[in-house]
Formats: sequence, structure tokens, C-alpha cells
Amino acid sequence: MFVGTYTDGKPDKGIYVYELNPKTGALNLVFNTENIVNPSFLTVSPDGKFLYACTETKLPQHGNVSAFAINSADGSLKFINKQSANGENPVYVSVHKNNKFVITANYGEGNVTVLSKNTDGSLNPYVQSIQFSGTSINKERQEKPHIHSANLSPKNDFLFLPDLGTDKIRTFKFNDSQAKPLIETNHLTINTEAGGGPRHMAFHPNQKFAYSIEELSGNIIGYAYKNGQLSKFQSIVSNQKKADIYSSADIHISPDGKFLYATNRVENTVSIFKIASNGLLTLVGHESTYGETPRNFNIDPTGNFVIVANQSSNNIVVFRRNPQTGLLTKISDDTKVLHPSCLQFKTY
Repeated sequence: MFVGTYTDGKPDKGIYVYELNPKTGALNLVFNTENIVNPSFLTVSPDGKFLYACTETKLPQHGNVSAFAINSADGSLKFINKQSANGENPVYVSVHKNNKFVITANYGEGNVTVLSKNTDGSLNPYVQSIQFSGTSINKERQEKPHIHSANLSPKNDFLFLPDLGTDKIRTFKFNDSQAKPLIETNHLTINTEAGGGPRHMAFHPNQKFAYSIEELSGNIIGYAYKNGQLSKFQSIVSNQKKADIYSSADIHISPDGKFLYATNRVENTVSIFKIASNGLLTLVGHESTYGETPRNFNIDPTGNFVIVANQSSNNIVVFRRNPQTGLLTKISDDTKVLHPSCLQFKTY
């Protein structure tokens, strides 16, 4: 398990690598990087050979995407190189399944940037960068575009960009045979509820449904999905309690496709929903994150564990997941990491 962090804008250990015991859920630290600045979001390449990190994030300058080779024997990382993300505060990085392109969503700049990569994992300067414009009704948070994630469709032929700043999910055709793969498909871009602030997305394993977590409204929106088209069919509250300010964060679906989970900052909970055969969500319950500011979480590849990164309380919490009920039982909350902000898995 790779852990990205905020290093308070100074060079530090940055990325931590843990081995997860698939039977007990115990975490064992096996490696950490050195002299990395704010590697706040991570992605493992589809072939499992490389790790890509948004670095130099949340600073008054353009951030970067950094490339690392993964040692499959012990999980250690070797820095390869980095390239500019062409935008402030890159918050999300994705890798196309052809392993030729890396995409970053730049929250501060309100743009999306595509970089090409080489077979050795190294990154080339960006080949395409698209700047957006617009506002929405929340004058403090939606004064301009804020692209919060870059989500490839299940077939990797479309790219979805939730724009917290303008209440849109911007959609592009992704043609991986072109040097500049993003093709505008404005007719597929959708407007979301005003003031909602779409943030992250998750596609159902059956590829028929997609779900978006809205940071500012605290809602989860269900969409039918087909050939790049999102069609809304549900809006459901993620938070446990009604509040003046919401800050929902991350969203994932269990590998079996039966349950959806989301984290809610401020109230510090994980919400648990059962997914019906028609995609509709039904609330199962909420679980404390046993920490503060659950910015990111993930479900391990076996589906047995849900692991939460609590950014403000500097701890990582491991839950055992009941595959029949979806409910979570805390195993441990004593893994201490400074400002953990992202969790990603690689299996061996």
C-alpha cells in the first residue's frame, strides 16, 4: 500500500510503502522516499511497474507529476523524473491503460494536462493542456474552475473531469492513437446541481453506473453510463447529520459491486450504501473514521479491508469489511503518518 502525504511544503519522506497482511489487516512499513514535497495524490500504472505522484502541490507555483519505478520484490520506489503539470495544485493523476499517457487534474489552475510517458516509466513534457473558465453560486469556493479529478471510463475511451468550481462534469473523448488524445465532446459535458461541487467519481464493475461525490453539498449522485453519456437517476445524502458546511471527499465501490463507500470530512465518517441491481443506493449506515479529515480512503483488492487516511489527525485506520452486510469493524488506528492524503494498492 502506497501512502501519499502533505509535507507542509518542505522536502520530507513524502511517500510511504506498507505491506498489508491479507489475513489480519496488519500494516508493516517497508519503505519511504526522501526529499519529496507534498506528494499528495498517487496512482499505480496499469502494468503495476510505476507509481506517479502529484508533487509540489498546494503551493503558489505550478506543481509537477513525479515518476517512480516500483521494485516488485520489496515494494521500494526509485525516482525516475518529473515534469510540470502546467498548473497550480495538481490533485489527481490517472494513467491510461495503454501506459502511454498520464493525465493530471489541476485544482488551482482549473485545467487538465496530458503528459506522454516512455516504456521506462519516465515522463515527457506535457503534450496537451486545456484551460477552463466559468463560476457557480458559491462565491468563496466557486470563483473559477477547480478540476478535482480525472476519471477514465471503464474502457478508457472517455475522460471525466468533475469541476467543483463550475458545477460540471466535463467530458472528453480519449483517442490514445493521437499525439494529443483529448477531443472535446461538449455535448457530453453535464451540469450538476448548483453549489454541489462535484469532486471524485467511481464506476461500477458492471460498467453501467457511475457515482459522483459532491464536496459542497455532501451528496452522492448516481448516473446511468453508456458510451460517454452520464444520465442522473439518484441524489442521496452522504453525511450522517445535517450541517451548515459539508466537505465530502472520496468514493469507492467494493470489488464485488455490492456496496459503495464515501468519506465525509468535518463529521469524520464513512458512509456505507448498498447498491441494488438497478444502481440505486440505499443507506446501510455510517462508521467513525477514528480520526480527523478523512481526505482519502481505499478498499484493498481482496475487498476484505477498507483503509482510511485521516489527514489532520495523522493516522491511518484499518477496517475489516463484512462482504454480506457491508459494515466495517475497526482493526487498528495506530499507524502514524504525517498528513496522509492518498492510499493506493499494488498486488504481487
